[in-house]
Amino acid sequence: MQNALRLAAVDRAARRAGLTPGLTLADARARVPGLAVIDHDPAADAAFLEEVADDCDRWTPLVALDTPEGVPDGLILDITGCAHLFGGEAALRTRLLTHLQRHGASAFAVIAGTPDAARALARSGQGGVGRSGVVPPGGEAQAVAGLPVARLGVSAEIVTGLSRAGLKTIGDLAARPGTPLAARFGRELLTRLERTLGREDVRLVPRRPLPECIAERRFAEPIARTADIEATLARLVDDLALMLEARAMGGRAFEACFFRTDGAVRRLKIETARPLRDGVALARLWHERIEALADPLDPGFGFDLVRLGVIRAEPLSPAQVSLDGRAVEEEEVAALVDRLGVRLGRERVLRFLQRDTHDPDRASALVPAGGVPLPAPSPPPEALVRPLTLFDPPQPVEALAEVPDGPPLRFRWRRVVHEVARAEGPERLAAEWWRRPEAAPTRDYYRVENREGRRFWLFRAGLYEREAQGEAGPPRWFLHGLFP
Repeated sequence: MQNALRLAAVDRAARRAGLTPGLTLADARARVPGLAVIDHDPAADAAFLEEVADDCDRWTPLVALDTPEGVPDGLILDITGCAHLFGGEAALRTRLLTHLQRHGASAFAVIAGTPDAARALARSGQGGVGRSGVVPPGGEAQAVAGLPVARLGVSAEIVTGLSRAGLKTIGDLAARPGTPLAARFGRELLTRLERTLGREDVRLVPRRPLPECIAERRFAEPIARTADIEATLARLVDDLALMLEARAMGGRAFEACFFRTDGAVRRLKIETARPLRDGVALARLWHERIEALADPLDPGFGFDLVRLGVIRAEPLSPAQVSLDGRAVEEEEVAALVDRLGVRLGRERVLRFLQRDTHDPDRASALVPAGGVPLPAPSPPPEALVRPLTLFDPPQPVEALAEVPDGPPLRFRWRRVVHEVARAEGPERLAAEWWRRPEAAPTRDYYRVENREGRRFWLFRAGLYEREAQGEAGPPRWFLHGLFP
């Protein structure tokens, strides 16, 4: 029996025939000879539930997956502050169920003061709630009193122990003192009971982070043209700009959600190089984002809801334009970075960042141009000025020095001999032992100038008679950079 095939889910017709989840397939076919079955696909179920959850964002941004046994098979929506937009709680519930049914999904929905009470009632087919499906304020204890204790979501061992003690319903359990129950079955049982009775609330963990602020437009007649979509985004941008200005904030990341009439949801995101609330600039970025789509927005039968939210915001104070115009230049560069990032992708627009290290190979790095700037180290003193052009890797040269550890007198690079007229150095750099476990040789850097006035940056890898030669051989000379 342990390896027997069992029913994972049944439809309403199967329930009317007496079939329930967990029943073996052999018993089910014995009761209903013409039973039609398909293989259970948990991945497809999870993907479908995610699509339904995305569509439920149209009612509230606080949508969480319900996983009572570790497997998501339901949704919990926090509609606090949202119900009045749809004519009240009962009207919102009716519209939600009608919307799901229109797209081929049937569901039980109950509105209660706590998530646990709503879950217990919905999984019991609404239990003691009337046709409205709404529990009146403070009526959770009465509504769930007749439900079996299994609806608390506790383990099967606890349910069996409670049943043997004669406590079969939540009402029976609520009538008993809590201290003996906690001593016998653990504190978790009392916590679940308090939440299901509506005496203790718990915060939901939404699937998506809650935006800083949201603006949306609903349409009685769905829109499908790109021009209408961009015009709607422009109006939403203006609404968000007013909200951000009132908070002295600017947006760094924005998300546009397009809800289709068939339940599908399309999402687009943009990120900016600096806090932004300029409506014209944001509208231009959204135009660039839509134009750059490799897979254009598919409106289907149209979008009946467009929502724009600020995912991340930062303080933004009015900037004073400097007399030298530097502030204007910085704004223009930031605007260019934003447009390139929207069209090419934020990870493809890079800038150089100076690192606080003496190792020339690690002195600079490429980072996203629109990212948060890291603190730049103080510039090196004049004696340590280094060339802007470096070779990677350094190019080997043949050099002749007057003394083994002295500056070069002449060197050969690319089959051309350069006579050294002047030399500065050495600048001795040892390897960063905490980054390089292997013993890298010490480098002595020299700034040299040949007789034609060309300047080079050379180094000798290794010290004569002071570092073990090993497999590296004697010290060698390399050309690392060129001065302008």
